[in-house]
Amino acid sequence: MTSHTTPAGAAAGRKAARRRLIRELLLVAGLFTVYKAGRMLSTGRTEEAFRNAARIWDAERALRLPGEGSVQRLLLHGDILVHTANTYYAAVHFPATALFLIWLYLRRPDHYLWARRVLVVLTGAALALHLAFPLAPPRMLGAAHLVDTGQVYGPSVYGAAPATDTMANQFAAMPSLHFGWALLLALGMIAATSGRWRALWLLHPALTLFVVVGTANHYWLDAIVAALLLGAALLLVPRRGAAAVPVRGLPGPRRATSAPAPVPAGALAPTLAGALASGPAGAPAPGPAGADGRVPGGADARVPAGADAPVRANPDAPVAAGSDAPVPAGSDAPVPAGSDAPVAAGAER
Repeated sequence: MTSHTTPAGAAAGRKAARRRLIRELLLVAGLFTVYKAGRMLSTGRTEEAFRNAARIWDAERALRLPGEGSVQRLLLHGDILVHTANTYYAAVHFPATALFLIWLYLRRPDHYLWARRVLVVLTGAALALHLAFPLAPPRMLGAAHLVDTGQVYGPSVYGAAPATDTMANQFAAMPSLHFGWALLLALGMIAATSGRWRALWLLHPALTLFVVVGTANHYWLDAIVAALLLGAALLLVPRRGAAAVPVRGLPGPRRATSAPAPVPAGALAPTLAGALASGPAGAPAPGPAGADGRVPGGADARVPAGADAPVRANPDAPVAAGSDAPVPAGSDAPVPAGSDAPVAAGAER
């Protein structure tokens, strides 16, 4: 009997789904608002931010990391390339993350819960580091000799004077959430999909790293610290509810079958004796040495092929009347073809 959903039930289900979606959107928007407001708490720590920038620059040189200027010189080969990089930095970061969460919510709800929790842990840890370690970006550091590509070539998401920028905290460079969120997006899509080319999602964080460094908005260490924080978040938020991708081509588990009936004690003896006495399928049973395949005891008849008759310890012993057994000596009755009964000594075929 097939059950049908009533129009009223379907409408109620759609309404409940819309309510859940709105609740999730409000939750993510609220978390982002808290993050943006928290970043603004360190806007007045200018001197500390520049001291930390000098320390980061010296640490990168001590670690022999490539200079950010080498990446920026690649962008400055053409106005179109650097303008595209600035647009990518300004326009892709938030929309890509939002589309990633919406797609997971609609198509992979179990993965959505995991990704949202990881995003919250990663963003919360980044906010704590922003407050504890204000950092001026490399485009502000005179020792770096880098170009503020956003201000020179556009577009820019920051104001010309960091002290008067009320929309963003420009001293929150460590860690780079541009790179952290892009890496989470790539790992989440790889985990939630099973396509052959899903590893190509890693191109998004790779391109993001090239852009944030080339536009002089972040140091290499900003991206490295973001990757470490994401790794810690992944350890804290295991993928318990995520559905596993089935492995094709492997046999499934065998179903339990009913146990075979027990064999009575002593029933295996004639079976084993018959198996030892019989030869290959369809061949006569072997007899004593030189017996030419005849039944022991002088019988002239051969054993029919495939006969299941038990072998008696003494083939010359008489058989009780009425048993399953051989035809009495002297009987003229022929043995039916394929009969399971052995032929007694002296019987005519």
